[in-house]
Amino acid sequence: MKKIELEIVAISHTATQSQNYALVLGETEGVRRLPIVIGSFEAQSIAVAMERIAPPRPLTHDLMCNMLNTFKIELKEVIISNLLDGVFYASLVCQQGGELTEIDSRTSDALALAVRFGCPIYSYEFILEAAGVVLETPGEKDEERQRRPRKKSSTLSEIDLEKLKKMLEDVLKAENYERAAQIRDEISRREGD
Repeated sequence: MKKIELEIVAISHTATQSQNYALVLGETEGVRRLPIVIGSFEAQSIAVAMERIAPPRPLTHDLMCNMLNTFKIELKEVIISNLLDGVFYASLVCQQGGELTEIDSRTSDALALAVRFGCPIYSYEFILEAAGVVLETPGEKDEERQRRPRKKSSTLSEIDLEKLKKMLEDVLKAENYERAAQIRDEISRREGD
């Protein structure tokens, strides 16, 4: 099955469920959004990681990262792999010593780890068909949306350093701090070489 890459677009408080939050994932090369209801602890953990805030003591997801790093286990990707009775299921794809292993995870925990590791998040077409939504701009018709150019997929490592610096300025202006952190890390990695 072909994997579809997603990125975290927003986290917001839900009006209907006071203790929960809606985490919205968006296609990196499309217009569909995948809203997922998560608990307040997980929302806080994801927000803290996205904003690069260092808590005085490690949160549970920070502890998990520390353990994985200590035992030289790399989180390669997160896959939102299934949707049953309104519940999303996810897997952590980890690598240790060249061997890949999939670990079952709650979706919110998997996403909290993905943010910390900066690894890609994927799902499948059938999940986006079942639970995804398309956000149209006012007055936009289906045929206009389908003709709209899609973002070209490229990894940050393939982009020229000067273009990365320009991208960083653009995403900061757009207040996309998660993407800005990813770009900043790539620039720092290169300039540190």
